[in-house]
Amino acid sequence: MMNDEGSDRPRNIVHVDMDAFYASVEQRDNPELRGLPVAVGSPAARGVVAAASYEARKFGVHSAMPSVTAQRKCPDLVFVRPRSDVYKAVSLQIRAIFAEYTPLIEPLSLDEAYLDVTHNLKRMEIATEIAAEIRARIKAATGLNASAGISYNKFLAKMASDLNKPNGQAVITPKNGPAFVEKLHVKKFHGVGPATTEKMHRLGIETGADLKEQTLDFLTQHFGKSGPYFYGIARGIDNRQVKPDRVRKSVGAEDTFAEDIHSFEPAREGLQPLIEKVWSYCEANEIGAKTVTLKVKYADFSQITRSKTVPSALPAIGDLEDVVGLLLAPLFPTRKGIRLLGVSLSSLERRVPVAEPQLRLAL
Repeated sequence: MMNDEGSDRPRNIVHVDMDAFYASVEQRDNPELRGLPVAVGSPAARGVVAAASYEARKFGVHSAMPSVTAQRKCPDLVFVRPRSDVYKAVSLQIRAIFAEYTPLIEPLSLDEAYLDVTHNLKRMEIATEIAAEIRARIKAATGLNASAGISYNKFLAKMASDLNKPNGQAVITPKNGPAFVEKLHVKKFHGVGPATTEKMHRLGIETGADLKEQTLDFLTQHFGKSGPYFYGIARGIDNRQVKPDRVRKSVGAEDTFAEDIHSFEPAREGLQPLIEKVWSYCEANEIGAKTVTLKVKYADFSQITRSKTVPSALPAIGDLEDVVGLLLAPLFPTRKGIRLLGVSLSSLERRVPVAEPQLRLAL
């Protein structure tokens, strides 16, 4: 396995994921919330949980869950309105710590990022020690816990970061990588959503071992451009590089629903976590977007898109929500059920940095 410099030495990739980030920030800043089940979001009938504390997760509350469902599962749930500016400022503190170890940082959102520490600025040889030191530095600077996964590629580093959550880390070595993937259920694969999982199940693919049995031609035939990726990860291979400061042509998210949607309110509710996901990516990468595209796939698998381009980059998530609402509303009433919704942003551009408000550090 070759790294960027042509060496046979395996890469050292670290995936850092903050634990219940938004909810943990709220509990840090308000001692009265500590130990309580906390949800960041709105308790309104149309509200959606943006993040849940670990105390809330014990009741089955999770992000993207409708608020009414969350309250039914956990009657004592405490809702806190999101403070996006604070989360972003804390994220920049964490990013500054990453930058002391490597310039190769690829943020995925405000609360997680890939780091390539193969040739790091501290000249440390052991990636697990780097991850542990970074986590300790984050805790000292922000008062927040982070988990980490360490491996020789991005896919396995991401998988490893979930193994010892919260406030832990795990490593998957080149020796153990292929066997780890073989035992993994495909629904747990990063990058395999509900619709793809369902399709794999129809094809008799339940685990990584099942996926590994398929030929490249078979996977390409059924999954298109994702076929080679699935073929590689089934063997523990993922040659994607950690790409810092990249502006993608577009960023999007979509979801297939367990039951078809027939009215505006559930559709708007289902879009909220997708809106938050794409906006979080743009914020983490200092990217602005001018074009919003809504994707709708109906129960009969017919598909439409609706787009709107604004003169300048959308300044806040509320503006994105407004545009999505304007694109969605004319589609109702509908005679066909909706099985999938997606939101994508394009006409992306690098934001001009602005001075961030200084925050008192929790030491």
